[in-house]
Amino acid sequence: MKRLGIIGFGASAIGFIHGLIESGKINNYRITILERGKDYAHNTISGVRMDGKIFISHGMGGEIYIPLEIQAKTVEFYLKFSGYRPTVDRREGLVNYLRSFERDGKKIEFGESFSSEKVYKLFYHHGFEPVKSYFFHLGTDILKETNENIYRHFSSFENVEFLFGVTAEDVDFGPPHRVHTEKGDFEFDELVIAVGRSGHRLMERLKEKYPQLVKPNQFVDIGIRYELPNHVMDPFSDMYEVKIRYRTKTGYICRIFCQNPAGKVTLEKYEDFTTVNGYSDSLHKTENTNFAILVTTRFTEPFKDPTGYGVNLAKLANILAGDREKVILQTYGDFKEFRRTKRLGRVRPTLDPESYILGDANLVFPSKIRESLVDFVENLDRVIPGAAYFDNLLYAVEVKFYTNKFLNDVVENLHVIGDCSGWTRSIQYATSMGYMRAMGMKIQTL
Repeated sequence: MKRLGIIGFGASAIGFIHGLIESGKINNYRITILERGKDYAHNTISGVRMDGKIFISHGMGGEIYIPLEIQAKTVEFYLKFSGYRPTVDRREGLVNYLRSFERDGKKIEFGESFSSEKVYKLFYHHGFEPVKSYFFHLGTDILKETNENIYRHFSSFENVEFLFGVTAEDVDFGPPHRVHTEKGDFEFDELVIAVGRSGHRLMERLKEKYPQLVKPNQFVDIGIRYELPNHVMDPFSDMYEVKIRYRTKTGYICRIFCQNPAGKVTLEKYEDFTTVNGYSDSLHKTENTNFAILVTTRFTEPFKDPTGYGVNLAKLANILAGDREKVILQTYGDFKEFRRTKRLGRVRPTLDPESYILGDANLVFPSKIRESLVDFVENLDRVIPGAAYFDNLLYAVEVKFYTNKFLNDVVENLHVIGDCSGWTRSIQYATSMGYMRAMGMKIQTL
């Protein structure tokens, strides 16, 4: 049996192992999964344990082509491990089949963005680019159980072992491939690197050691987590998530990302800095909706470190918040008028008060990013009245990194998959990429 190592147990690793099982290839390997989290509930990628929103769409999620039937298989995989069961036959149509899944008499939360031509045209005519998608939301509460069920299923194979609390510090490509950790070295005949966005340090190290394996990346998404009352978003609740892009007056593209109806704002902690994120439960709801508003920033030569740029803005926000594990909270009205927030209005934050200070995010953002955020919100208010309420809340900062795109056909028996590969940025695409790679399917880049 070949020795197969998998670094990280997140969405892409889950997809890869699922593909090995479905193809029968799993019997050819002795598999060791190295995960830095202390157990399966603290695995690599925040998306798998954060919110559990899975979509079917060609308009977002990554720079590779994932056939819709593969995306549907991914949705079905997660639903079944979440305890949901279908109530109609596949012959009723793929989407109808998937949205029919029930658990304890409750159907999966489902949304279809911009199915209404009237709504599509409303956003389009105001300069927005609407993105069509189907959404299936598990929720953070049910996702914990899903994670456990997947872990127990994979662990049932005698040739699969999990080693938790093990951090990969470096990798020497072989053969054999050698993984260096603080608990010793491991050698594998075949290696899967699936460390997600949080593994940026390892990926930066590999990029420096093996520049021939990467395509340059000049992008980083920088912005805020925005929170407003549910009733503002209620007219569009049938979408579940409003996916739009907008070219602001600065020329930068701004977009809504990771919308969480009746959700909560939370922290996303990295090794040496903290950003903000959001999630929502399937059963426990709040009065607020939150989503990220991100500005895509593209750099040109000679600048070569967009990830470092985003990291340092996040660290600056932590410094201003007085703690490496705190973020800045501000009302939109104060942000727009360049005032530090000293008191809140009608919208009450869902983030733990111990995790933020009231401050001024204008001290963090460069002017073009700041102006892009304000321009986006002001124009969003034209199609979603109330989006620019003065006492809506913003948390700074939220950053989404674009890792350098790793080439998977240069080193034999090496698979760099998921968000750390630079080709995906979602649970759906990361899981599907891992699945397709394990199945031996050709992956087309966009």
